[in-house]
Amino acid sequence: MSQIFYITQIQFDFGALQTLAAECQRVGITKPLIVTDAGVKAAGLLQKALDVLGSLPSAVFDQTPSNPTEAAVRAAAAVYTAQGCDGIVALGGGSAIDCAKGVAIAATHPGPLKTYATIEGGSPLITDKVAPIIAIPTTAGTGSEVARGAIVIVDDGRKLGFHSWYLVPKTAICDPDLTLGLPPMLTAATGMDAVAHCMETFMAAPFNPPADGIALDGLTRAWAHIERATKDGSDREARRHMMSASMQGAMAFQKGLGCVHSLSHSLGGVNPRLHHGTLNAMFLPAVIAFNAEAESVQKEKRLERMAQAMGLQSVSDLGEAINDMNARLGLPSGLAAMGVDGSLFERIIQGALADHCHKMNPRIASADDYRTMLEQAM
Repeated sequence: MSQIFYITQIQFDFGALQTLAAECQRVGITKPLIVTDAGVKAAGLLQKALDVLGSLPSAVFDQTPSNPTEAAVRAAAAVYTAQGCDGIVALGGGSAIDCAKGVAIAATHPGPLKTYATIEGGSPLITDKVAPIIAIPTTAGTGSEVARGAIVIVDDGRKLGFHSWYLVPKTAICDPDLTLGLPPMLTAATGMDAVAHCMETFMAAPFNPPADGIALDGLTRAWAHIERATKDGSDREARRHMMSASMQGAMAFQKGLGCVHSLSHSLGGVNPRLHHGTLNAMFLPAVIAFNAEAESVQKEKRLERMAQAMGLQSVSDLGEAINDMNARLGLPSGLAAMGVDGSLFERIIQGALADHCHKMNPRIASADDYRTMLEQAM
């Protein structure tokens, strides 16, 4: 049975940040912990949020790493408790928002974080006691501001997913102003993350026509505007479309993802320095080729519909078009250019087979299938 569930209240517009204090009041947060990172602080965005909060008391945790860890979650949860906070404002990219979701669990639930991981059977243990979250994305990529999941590297080194409808932020404040001037490489990498979300969830097998429509429209927006946003950080229209595409990809991926994310989650756990969106861009062509033989993909003409949304002449152009786009955006030419070599394959494959996205792919991959995809992505 398919579950189709949309519950997030979204404030979307240039200047939407100005609603933050009112949203805290609406949600019932009287003292938020702002979870962010050093880059967002240095860019002046943390101060903008504090200025909007005005006299509302708050605390700050600004040490979110590029890939959130259980150690960072513990440190932020300690601040949350010590400062008497009653809610969280997540300000940043997917890392800050995912870290905030980890804090929402850790500050209100006992035991180590892995207890609540999806593949550990922990999702039902996440209750309505989670701290309420208001999410404010400063990049256009993960869409975590409207999603029920978070990805955190736990203490044993695994990069695990945490999923519960209780983790969906109470409000998503999507303000494209906050992404103006984002560095080109970060714009490109996060933008290709949004592209990957839209494409992979559209290929996923579960029945969810609303998700399909949202994903296909998001892909159309992202593909048409990612290059403009990367080349001109002040292009307001491009930034607006990319933020929408990011949001739409995450609204859609409640339907499921697949091998792209199984591989990128696993490799990101093996080497946390690698950017998730960039890894997704590297894996997309190989996974699309693998999925081309899936019965549901063929029956629903999913590759043809994606090609049409991207303005391509043929399904056979999909892989090459993605590689060409990666090159034009200045992203790496493959995994080898990112420092990945064959010695890591077995660890990556083991992690991919155990990942929560593995069984959502429209065609179930074997260890040999994953090895072939890795070789093709090199």
